[in-house]
Amino acid sequence: MHILLVNNSPIPVYGYGGTERVIWDLGKTLVQQGHRVSYLVPEGSTCDFGQVLPIRPDEPWEGQIPADVDITHFQFNPRSELSKPYLVTEHGNARKPKPLPRNTVFLSRDHAVRYGSSEFVYNGLDWAGYGPVDFDRSRSHYHFLGKAAWGVKNVRGAIKVAKMAGVELDVLGGNRINFKRGFRWTLSRKIHFHGMVGGTQKTGLLNASRGLIFPVRWHEPFGLAVIESLYFGCPVFSTPYGALPELVPVHCGVLSDQASVLAEAVRGNRFDPRACHQHVVEHFGAERMARNYLRMYERVLAGETLNAQPPVIQGPARELPWRG
Repeated sequence: MHILLVNNSPIPVYGYGGTERVIWDLGKTLVQQGHRVSYLVPEGSTCDFGQVLPIRPDEPWEGQIPADVDITHFQFNPRSELSKPYLVTEHGNARKPKPLPRNTVFLSRDHAVRYGSSEFVYNGLDWAGYGPVDFDRSRSHYHFLGKAAWGVKNVRGAIKVAKMAGVELDVLGGNRINFKRGFRWTLSRKIHFHGMVGGTQKTGLLNASRGLIFPVRWHEPFGLAVIESLYFGCPVFSTPYGALPELVPVHCGVLSDQASVLAEAVRGNRFDPRACHQHVVEHFGAERMARNYLRMYERVLAGETLNAQPPVIQGPARELPWRG
């Protein structure tokens, strides 16, 4: 099968780019499974296992899809119907209830339900690219991982939990002084800001962490920060919103919308890092993701329409309760 993966950001990205890493790992794994993969992405992208075509967003999609492609997999809404077989993965929560193509899949069961759908494929990552986990290393700090300037990621809540628990916190994805979401200046010497991190700096910090403090205030569609943290043996202390209950079983963390409950769980952290690691290796690897997408491709190529009606988000996105 020849699969064309379409994204409006360049590949590869091994820094902060989550979607880019997912589609890179998806394409690489599909090739390893015997398929042919091409990418339609912005200029400047490179790939050593598939053809790269420059995307022309102002031109019709039909003319940009090579004739020998069996199915085109968009990572965004192409906003036009195509005569050729295609699939769309929705990666976010829409702000307005605009219909999506009927062959749209989502990132988790909860994410799909919020659009009136039951079609989803969990993200997966090629864990070989993250290197080994040092389970014997002394770990004293916790971490937050996400775009701290984005209010729904709730870095303030993470800092509050860390202070209440009396632990040090590494903030990966934010700065000590922030003007973007209203002035925030964090003085505590126990809170360490690392800015936007990626590559070996990111994996090094995760490999030295005791756990992820992640009290998001929205329905997280998936949560790459969660599975990356679990891979490094870090239990997750988060809110029970969106996909979080699907990613974090009881032996891998605690979910609550109360800062006091999460702080108590952090103080009493006795979770097994190896169990956290094994959970994501078994359930959220690139091979499983690729197999599940292949099933979706086969259904579309067989003439099936995945959703009877165009999926539409059920209700506007809003900040969710946080008792901190």
